[in-house]
Amino acid sequence: MIGDRSDTMKFGSSGIRGIANQAVTSELALRIGRGVGADRDRVVVGHDTRRAAEMIEYAAISGLLSVGCRVTRVEMVATPTLAYAARDYDCGIMVTASHNPPEYIGVKLFNSDGMAFDSKQQKTIERLIGDAGDADTKLASWDRMHPVRTDGNAVSNHISMILASVAIEKRMRVVVDCGCGAASLTTPYLLRAMGCDVVTLNSQPDGFFPGRGPEPKGETLTLLQSAVLSTNADLGIAHDGDADRMVAVDDQGEVVSNDKLLAFFGMHEARKKMVIPVDTSMLIDAVLPDIEIIRTRVGDVFIAEEMKQAGADFGGEPSGTWIFPRVSYCPEGIYAAARLVELLSREDAGFSDHLSPMPEYEIKRGSISYSGDIDGTRIEEELRTLPSSDISTIDGIRLGFDDAWALVRPSGTEPLIRITVEGATSGVVEKLYHEIHKIVKGAIDESSDPRSR
Repeated sequence: MIGDRSDTMKFGSSGIRGIANQAVTSELALRIGRGVGADRDRVVVGHDTRRAAEMIEYAAISGLLSVGCRVTRVEMVATPTLAYAARDYDCGIMVTASHNPPEYIGVKLFNSDGMAFDSKQQKTIERLIGDAGDADTKLASWDRMHPVRTDGNAVSNHISMILASVAIEKRMRVVVDCGCGAASLTTPYLLRAMGCDVVTLNSQPDGFFPGRGPEPKGETLTLLQSAVLSTNADLGIAHDGDADRMVAVDDQGEVVSNDKLLAFFGMHEARKKMVIPVDTSMLIDAVLPDIEIIRTRVGDVFIAEEMKQAGADFGGEPSGTWIFPRVSYCPEGIYAAARLVELLSREDAGFSDHLSPMPEYEIKRGSISYSGDIDGTRIEEELRTLPSSDISTIDGIRLGFDDAWALVRPSGTEPLIRITVEGATSGVVEKLYHEIHKIVKGAIDESSDPRSR
């Protein structure tokens, strides 16, 4: 249901996440460690650059050790690096808040094939970290506890795997903006090893993210755009805090629409089936008419689950998330950067020339914050009064119209109601977005007004 959020700490669309020492504490991390270690013997643990990351990491490790797990630390790494390292263990724990602001911290859990814990596994961990799970947690005796091992090869192993999978045909100049996140240790070195001429921005790890916010989006990438133009680069690459996302800037210094980048990757990766979330542009259907397009809930774990079930060749999200199953079921921002450079190196035309033939649609994304409870039922009832031709409730509520579509859904990581509207013209989009925004805002305002209770 829209706006349905419980006070109990639960997995969102990408792990457990919240403000450090408020929603996410060392006590919670201890419980997560115990829950994960309840039926697993060997676990690998890593963290990103955030200030609270080591506090949560050490607490999670304590929980793992307390139930007799064998723990290996890979220290500061990107999320896809940790997911790749998990192939040699029963599972992996990544301490990160991905693209969220610096005060946030969180935990992502990965299986050995790189896929995040699925819905069933998440429910099990939620039960074990709650008070009801205490009875199921058996602590180890002192002589069944193991020393923590440290492995410093995770980054080099990840880079080596990608180098064995890609090769450029001509030297490319690439500007890389790591956003002071964990990709600082990986992407610049990987691209140089591929033979690229690399210019770096914000590539010093720093949990305050002083260069720009952890989320790579248009308004935070102006320096990258300028650097691409001033260095006459072929493209620019930007990552979020843990590098499970990758965003691109073309050779003309324009931030590439993630929907267009999703279509570009799909043209080269998808052979029969491709999985995307419900908030993805109709551009994908237009560009890939011969590919079976499967839409699912927003969130990389749901994309990966459906990809495995359907045997899809590729999947991704317009947030900048790309999943290449031949490499991993984890969103692979680092491999995506290398693969993009490889594909562009094969062509004489510039990046912008490949994107310009794609059809253009007007799209508007926004969100409305809220606190406490909101009347999700009222929102849905009012949205259903709009003259839509079809309705989907896979994730939130998606309304289809003759010349547009709209999606209203709660964020999986923040107290926000997200609104996405796409259509053939800006007039259609603005009108529909305004109507939907008014409905959602009215319900939120009424729910927060004590006089309405």
